[in-house]
Amino acid sequence: MAEKRKYAKKHCKYSELKLEYIDYKDVKLLKHTLSERYKIMPRRLTGNSKDAQDMVGLAIKRARHMALIPYIVDRKNAVSAFQD
Repeated sequence: MAEKRKYAKKHCKYSELKLEYIDYKDVKLLKHTLSERYKIMPRRLTGNSKDAQDMVGLAIKRARHMALIPYIVDRKNAVSAFQD
């Protein structure tokens, strides 16, 4: 039988900071939950709580609408990485 791997439990950064509201203008804080291609990372990878993940998703969408965060990455750089 294969043994189950034990991983360290991930903790919500936003709950540890005791934030009640995640502001869309704080781009440095939002970048922790974005991938290198600026996609929103899921809860299982970031360790966010459900409430924090909902607020992060809304804040990122608002920041994209206000052009603080790009919707997509430069396609030339992204495509050249996959042509190896």
